[in-house]
Amino acid sequence: MDPLNRTWTPSFLLAGFAAPRMLRPLAFLGTLCIYVLTLAGNLLIIVLVRADAALSTPMYFFLSVLSFLELWYVSTTAPMLLHTWLHGRSPIPAAACFIQLYVFHSLGMTECHLLGVMALDRYLAICRPLHYHALMSRKVRLWLAGASWGAGFSAALVPACLTASLPFCWKEVAHYFCDLAPLMRLACVDTGWHARVHGAVIGVATGCNFVLILGLYGGILRAVLKLPSAASRAKAFSTCSSHMTVVALFFGSAFVVYVGSAGSHAEGTDKRIALLYTILTPFLNPIIYTLRNKEVKEAVRRVTQRIRAMLKGP
Repeated sequence: MDPLNRTWTPSFLLAGFAAPRMLRPLAFLGTLCIYVLTLAGNLLIIVLVRADAALSTPMYFFLSVLSFLELWYVSTTAPMLLHTWLHGRSPIPAAACFIQLYVFHSLGMTECHLLGVMALDRYLAICRPLHYHALMSRKVRLWLAGASWGAGFSAALVPACLTASLPFCWKEVAHYFCDLAPLMRLACVDTGWHARVHGAVIGVATGCNFVLILGLYGGILRAVLKLPSAASRAKAFSTCSSHMTVVALFFGSAFVVYVGSAGSHAEGTDKRIALLYTILTPFLNPIIYTLRNKEVKEAVRRVTQRIRAMLKGP
């Protein structure tokens, strides 16, 4: 890594992935396809929830909020990954690097809180069905969604500000975007204290929400097992299976990368794991939530018919 000249406004170099030159265009095209499909899938969910009255329920409201978040989440990292596939090591101003770091972690923590809210929604729908719509009124939904965003963007200030205050002696970030552990390796000072603070902040956010989700699903399991028929139990479980899959992907990767020691992973490990939660998970979320969902499929059919009728005219 090259020493950083701190007599001028610093910039960093994003190393990206080491790959043969012949494979880089293929990697670029593959990443671009996944990125475009991710944007299209999440936009489709947002449009369907807005356009189809049958999806105007709390569950689909929160799903549309999650899809909106995923649009921004994947867009904080995918463009830089595409750039490094084409051009190799890519410069990024320090200010842009720290802004990217803050926005990325803000969106990640917001998603963490939002997944907890979505678990609460499923718990109330299954365990308190008679009071569900009163408890999940439009005002409550908006408040819960806003609180998730506020909590995520507030908590991310701590790791972002601590990292930005470090003195840096090197400039090459062994990653394709600005993240905590790769940046701390470039510091001129010991970052053990910073790593512990980062782990505590992110660990509290992920840990509390994970425990909340486990507790809520424990209550759901008890309620579902009391249902009289196998068909009703299967239907109740099917409304939760998509959310549980997304929770496993999100929290599994978050605990591996951040809740351990933020600087303890070998170089190169972070960016390989990061592909899971920065590219793959946002790509899979629309598929997971819609593939086996009859209501969404019916909504697609109805909206498509309306669009065709509008194009044909009177």
